[in-house]
Amino acid sequence: MSEVGVIFRREFGSYFNSPIAYIFVIVYLLLNAGFFMSGFFLSGEASLRPFFENLPLFNIFFLPAVTMGLWANDQQNGTFELLMTLPMKSWKVVLGKYLAALAFYIIALACTFMLPVMVMSLGNPDIGAMVSGYIGAVLLGALYLALGLFISGLFKEQIAAFIVTSLVCLFFLLIGNDFVVAGIDGWISGFGSFLRDNVGFTTHWNSLQRGVIDLGAILYFITVPVLFLVLNTLSLERRRY
Repeated sequence: MSEVGVIFRREFGSYFNSPIAYIFVIVYLLLNAGFFMSGFFLSGEASLRPFFENLPLFNIFFLPAVTMGLWANDQQNGTFELLMTLPMKSWKVVLGKYLAALAFYIIALACTFMLPVMVMSLGNPDIGAMVSGYIGAVLLGALYLALGLFISGLFKEQIAAFIVTSLVCLFFLLIGNDFVVAGIDGWISGFGSFLRDNVGFTTHWNSLQRGVIDLGAILYFITVPVLFLVLNTLSLERRRY
């Protein structure tokens, strides 16, 4: 696993080699906290539910920015061919890049811990729901990042990777919306419900927000990222040979 560590340190360090990473974390914190605070005092409820409800949408715009350059930069800078010629398994390169992106996201998410501290100081929130919500936030980010890493490997341009990743993440979000599900069911009977229950993450995400950590949700948020990481590895293997 030392080879994974080499890739991890390379990619993780690249985030902080420029001010962009710090700007990203600050903007991520300010927007999440700002939208939460704008309704918190009006609602009069000591809960982080609004924060977690907004997170899937916020992450659609932020996390593709984290992954868009993971492969696109290598292809633009000519280091992709070098990586492919190294005596290193493709899955180790993929895993190293993925863990670096996930670690960066967890750091950004950890900066929002001021919100539960504030909520606990002002009321008696459901601690279990907050813990479950943050677990869900990490799992949701892991899904978006695995998807973004895979798509980044398909494009040489970062902007293209960003746009396509955002659109696919939006698809995963929208197919859990009741209005969208009803529309698809009206077109093809039962298909919208099938997508919501088996492809979209909304049902599993909602259960985690309520403080319910069920096996189905955990399996979903582990299986889907693993699937995209495997697809990314297979894509690299095909291009290597």
